[in-house]
Amino acid sequence: MSFKNKVVIVTGGSAGIGAATAVKFAEESANVVIVGRNEVKLREVAEECKKFNADCHVVKADITTESEVKNIIDETIKKYGKLDVLVNNAGIVRAGIILDGRLMKDYDEIMNTNLKSVVVLTCLAAPYLIKTKGNIVNISSISGAREGISRFIAYSISKAGLDIFTRGTASEMGSHGVRVNSISPGPVKTEIVRTGGIDEDISEWKSTTALGRISEPEEVADLILYLASDKAGGITGSNYVCDNGSLVFKP
Repeated sequence: MSFKNKVVIVTGGSAGIGAATAVKFAEESANVVIVGRNEVKLREVAEECKKFNADCHVVKADITTESEVKNIIDETIKKYGKLDVLVNNAGIVRAGIILDGRLMKDYDEIMNTNLKSVVVLTCLAAPYLIKTKGNIVNISSISGAREGISRFIAYSISKAGLDIFTRGTASEMGSHGVRVNSISPGPVKTEIVRTGGIDEDISEWKSTTALGRISEPEEVADLILYLASDKAGGITGSNYVCDNGSLVFKP
């Protein structure tokens, strides 16, 4: 599953799923643009990519700032002259409900990060993806389809919106030869919960899954590479669930 001479943007590439994805694309000979806010961690990921003799480019950017999102595309085209794959992975999670007063406190930040940034980056990337007949993989969550998790309601809204955006974009871009899909992970061993200020051990969430386990970031990265590859040439507008059976588990 070689991506030789392909140019791939991965947002949220400094850790977790994004970092694992950047490294796997590098292992498959892609030119990888790694985007995030923590430049130190981005460069650490870039060093991992270079172990596979891959060409990597680090772009420090706040994806909630439109001028910085535009710079992601500008730098990519300036360096590589094209774009083949866009992986919209960056996201945040916050806990808060209506009655504790935190829902509106975090709502704008979550929506701007998890949904609006994807819309903006997709609009800017679209003309270049049309030229290469490229594709987009959006990282959603089972929270977008799950009922009853009120403490993550803003996060869930953002992911449900992302699922709708994925299908709508796939419908529009299909006639141009551009595929658009999403992946909805369940619990994954990343730092997103801790950095969201939520004091929980995510390893305990395995009890909420049918398989009694949670995923490694590399498992999601493998699925991203598959959807981005020619092997998935007939797949668009789809949402692939990778949740160890969280949605079907009935304790």
